[in-house]
Amino acid sequence: MWIVPEAAIADLITPEASFEAVEAVFAAMSRGDAYNFPVIREAIGHADALYGFKSGFDRAGLNLGLKSGGYWPGNEARGLTNHQSSVFLFDADTGKCSAVVGGNLLTALRTAAASSVSIRHLARQDAKVLGMIGAGHQSAFQMRAAAQQRDFDKVIGWNFHPEMLSRLEETAAGLGLPFEAVDLDRLGQEADVIISITSSFSPILMASQVSPGTHIACMGTDTKGKQEVGADLVARASVFTDEVSQSISIGECQHAIAQGLIKEDMISELGAVINGTHPGRSSDTEVTLFDGTGVGLQDLAVAAKVVDLAIARGIAIEVDF
Repeated sequence: MWIVPEAAIADLITPEASFEAVEAVFAAMSRGDAYNFPVIREAIGHADALYGFKSGFDRAGLNLGLKSGGYWPGNEARGLTNHQSSVFLFDADTGKCSAVVGGNLLTALRTAAASSVSIRHLARQDAKVLGMIGAGHQSAFQMRAAAQQRDFDKVIGWNFHPEMLSRLEETAAGLGLPFEAVDLDRLGQEADVIISITSSFSPILMASQVSPGTHIACMGTDTKGKQEVGADLVARASVFTDEVSQSISIGECQHAIAQGLIKEDMISELGAVINGTHPGRSSDTEVTLFDGTGVGLQDLAVAAKVVDLAIARGIAIEVDF
């Protein structure tokens, strides 16, 4: 069995490689070549933590395994990342555990890659203003990945805790882009692409605040009860997702479904757009929304790339297990 420690991953995997892995997984899922198993995601009643498992199997890439971990909101005060996870890969032919990979950086990279894939395939080509809702650890990864997909002129942002917006400003500066903190009305009016990456359990952005032609990537809702945008905004938009079953159960669409504002067959797979079996955006005035619930296959695909790179570079640790 191979072990790739968390500390080794930053020098192994790039955002570009993560993008390729996630895009390929979405396409495989839509073709029926890969599928996710039911998600377990629960509050454990300790440290306000959410903990669970995401797993699946990709027949095309022979990636079989799971990611175990969750969200500990008090970790940042301890100097730790709030999201903590590990990825376990298994040999698809024998069932033997083949690798254990640190999952914290991989989670940030694959989550950013997913929104980036949605921007490439759904955002207007002339998008110039990037709006960020949320300034936590993953926001910097999201912004950098988004900037690879469109030629943005500036970044605008909002956060529950304004003192954290310096992270967005510093990230934008690193990309050579000006940054401005704005209220939600301005963000919805001015942004051509909006990424929400929060742990909110109540809606932040509503339909009336969003301009025609906007693409929204909702990346924080991955648990029953979480919500980043109003159900009315989901109902207004053309909705795409990584996996429909997760979207309606633990994703952003759960609330619009519960309120009867949309039906399951109104939600499309992003993989279908990638494969060319769905046209994607139909006009420059259409509002598109990607419900990024985070599927286990994303983690497995990126982790498998990391293991291959670590072995090739002599970084992976081999143990008899």
